[in-house]
Amino acid sequence: MFAYIVRRLLYAPLILIGVNLLTFALFFVVNTPDDMARMQLGAKRVTPEAIERWKIERGYDKPLLFDGAAEGAQKLTHTIFFEKSLRMFVFDFGRADDGRDIANELKTRMGPSLAIALPTFVLGLFVTVCFALLLVFFRASYLDFWGVVLCVAMMSISGLFYIIGGQWLVSKVWHLVPISGYGAGLDAGRFLVLPVVIGVIAGIGGSARWYRTIFLEEAGRDYVRTARAKGLSELQALFRHVLKNAMIPILTGVVVVIPSLFMGSLIYESFFGIPGLGSYTIDAINSQDFPVVRAMVFIGSLLYIVGLILTDLSYTLVDPRVRLE
Repeated sequence: MFAYIVRRLLYAPLILIGVNLLTFALFFVVNTPDDMARMQLGAKRVTPEAIERWKIERGYDKPLLFDGAAEGAQKLTHTIFFEKSLRMFVFDFGRADDGRDIANELKTRMGPSLAIALPTFVLGLFVTVCFALLLVFFRASYLDFWGVVLCVAMMSISGLFYIIGGQWLVSKVWHLVPISGYGAGLDAGRFLVLPVVIGVIAGIGGSARWYRTIFLEEAGRDYVRTARAKGLSELQALFRHVLKNAMIPILTGVVVVIPSLFMGSLIYESFFGIPGLGSYTIDAINSQDFPVVRAMVFIGSLLYIVGLILTDLSYTLVDPRVRLE
């Protein structure tokens, strides 16, 4: 197992370099440093001198990937890609194009993102697993049939409908919670109730249907039938055998959620006015702020790598027969 972990950790820098290079290429295919300067300076102050000064101040006056005029290793090191990317591996994200420190923004905005993502994730996982187990317990019944119909209907509805409908009904009509915004300390709770509830409801359809399929497959295996034949009740079989042996695919699905727990939800934070990392990313994309976009992509890739390693390790805890080589 130790050799496996070391090998995966050695792959990580190569993956991060590749993702960073791809992000860099895609971004500068759309925008040149001159375009970025024009957007930041505004139409009234755009002059060739102002553009050049903006590029020098922010390090965009160098070649993108290769400096043919330099000598030796400086052909690669005296470039925007090298100077902007190398610092990220020691978590030095530099400053955004508007001058704000990116690391400080990440620390400030991580709290609101976690405040909405963690409850949504925990409650959503609990509700969907319980609902899926309920459908499996009453499988081949009217409850199971209409439960699947409800899941398919909820999957077919856009998440934006839940957000807009929830804001209109709960905030506009019933006046129970604020429609958007964010507060400090315990006051933040009343702003988070609605997005958390909507996030849980919006995810029930797809997740519950997927978990139901996994549980049904396990419930039909020979070892479960043998447990029933030995006198184990259906409820005991579900919790002692089916749920335990279905944890591997559930853990695999959880990995996808790990980056969003830290990076925030792009849609929910934007609609509910929560100053988290998701809305920060959206604002950076709209303003073509490459340092922020690059930093968020880097953090997301790193979290996915860590999540995959932790998931593989958790397999050995859930099922001792799994061996990592």
